[in-house]
Amino acid sequence: MAILNILEFPDPRLRTIAKPVAVVDARVKQLVEDMFETMYAAPGIGLAATQVNVHERIVVMDISEQGDEPRVFINPELEPLTDDLEQMQEGCLSVPGFFETVTRPERVRVKALDKNGEPFEEICEGLLAVCIQHECDHLNGKLFVDYLSNLKRDRIRKKLEKLHKLQANG
Repeated sequence: MAILNILEFPDPRLRTIAKPVAVVDARVKQLVEDMFETMYAAPGIGLAATQVNVHERIVVMDISEQGDEPRVFINPELEPLTDDLEQMQEGCLSVPGFFETVTRPERVRVKALDKNGEPFEEICEGLLAVCIQHECDHLNGKLFVDYLSNLKRDRIRKKLEKLHKLQANG
């Protein structure tokens, strides 16, 4: 297993739309394991392959308190099940140090393949619904900062650009 490099906003590679996984083979299974190791080390509760510069439709997640319920979603498809919206504070490993309130549908159905390539379907609510929507946004080249005002998004971008310059020169 390996800890992968997480791309950070405003890296343009985060805007790449991920391609479907054709077959869940040993390479994909290894990527999933590396993504889990990366997510847990960060630490985070979700990670999309796009965030580690792999532009395939793969999401790993673990929203449990103990970090012992790893979940894999390959080629996830979302369907909102309600017009009711929920506001929740979101953060992102690709936008480190920033948390903002985002409004999303409170219930969604997700259809995906599991880590073995077997299809499954699940109705998600609460944190699970928010997290799967957030991670699927990554697969579509979208970040949670895109839900914010231009002013807030620009402030976050400028702060992270400044931090990246300091790190590069440090």
